[in-house]
Amino acid sequence: MSERLKPATADEVRDCVAWAVSAREPLEVTGLGTKRGIGRPVQAAHTLDLSGLDGIVAYEPEELVLTVRAGTPVAAVEQALAEGGQEFAFEPIDYSALLGTGAGPGTVGGMLAANLAGPRRIKAGAARDHILGIHAVSGRGEIFKAGGRVVKNVTGYDLARGLAGSWGTLAVSTELTFKVLPRGETTATVAVRGLDDTAAARAMARALGSPADVSGAAHLPEDLVGSVSGAPAAGASLTALRLEGFAPSVTARIAALTELLAGAGPIETLDREASAAFWRDVRDCRPFAAQPADRAVWRVSVAPDAGARVVADLAATRDLRAFYDWGGGLVWIETDGDGDAGAADLRGGVAAHGGGHATLIRAGATLRSSVPVFEPEQAGLAALSARLKAQFDPENVLNPGRMVIGL
Repeated sequence: MSERLKPATADEVRDCVAWAVSAREPLEVTGLGTKRGIGRPVQAAHTLDLSGLDGIVAYEPEELVLTVRAGTPVAAVEQALAEGGQEFAFEPIDYSALLGTGAGPGTVGGMLAANLAGPRRIKAGAARDHILGIHAVSGRGEIFKAGGRVVKNVTGYDLARGLAGSWGTLAVSTELTFKVLPRGETTATVAVRGLDDTAAARAMARALGSPADVSGAAHLPEDLVGSVSGAPAAGASLTALRLEGFAPSVTARIAALTELLAGAGPIETLDREASAAFWRDVRDCRPFAAQPADRAVWRVSVAPDAGARVVADLAATRDLRAFYDWGGGLVWIETDGDGDAGAADLRGGVAAHGGGHATLIRAGATLRSSVPVFEPEQAGLAALSARLKAQFDPENVLNPGRMVIGL
């Protein structure tokens, strides 16, 4: 008989996990369930629902530090930060539109477990780069703490970072402390029209290598421009470069960047409101959100100059659409879900063009059960991952099999 366990305190979380260990009953660890469709389907009869661990514990704007319980919705935290003129600088992606969950960006615990980031990753990093401390319960049913509440390196800092991207397979977080940063006074976007994928990668590289302090660099082919809010009229591809900060500085950098890229193609500028809407949609992969659920979506990380070649290789064998973020280093690919949804060809292409990794973000449960969702690890790294799992969760009760079969 399945059961939904909903603890309200860290001690109750410990008791739930300890029960699962003693009873040898696996747990599916969730918050608001917004990312349940990512990863292999978890084979667990019981759900550990962390949404009861809700609320901001401490927020010190002057110290740039926020402590929050793991089940707190990201949307509520971002609203509180905005009222203080601050933000999560890594602008975590909201997968709800792409996955069709409609529940918003999920919880803070899930944000770290998935190591979320957005277009500003090229400048600010991801969730793991902003975590300062964590309280958690291991798969042994033991409470532990790592890091602290100060913006400096402290004992246990790397352990908190190490749990980022583990997708709830190592430990259950109960309380997290993050570094937060001031929001920019204004933002604008320099948009170059009409570039192909290869030329766009070169233009983005020039911009990112300039003193303009670009905080977002994305490229949308012509057929996807109309699917993003805030974008200029469709009719040509769009290569977008975001600038943030004090208004006079942004104005000066727009002029410098426009001069730098004058020969690349026609240039337009998006104002603050249009820029905010545009980068939100790029962050959340909105161009593919309205497509049928049987269309698979891949998130591919490669060298910025390799993305166009990886896409071209896969396009030779499959029907697809793609766009680029992180200066070309992140490629979102939507393709048909037939067979392996292009897994073998895509990963072969990634390996052939310098390496990287491809994650299957959206697909049905059957496909996610038969195809490695996350990039398969090389033997040495896989052995280390297995040892880490054995240390944190020896009975394999936390999200078993979500990342790798058997772990």
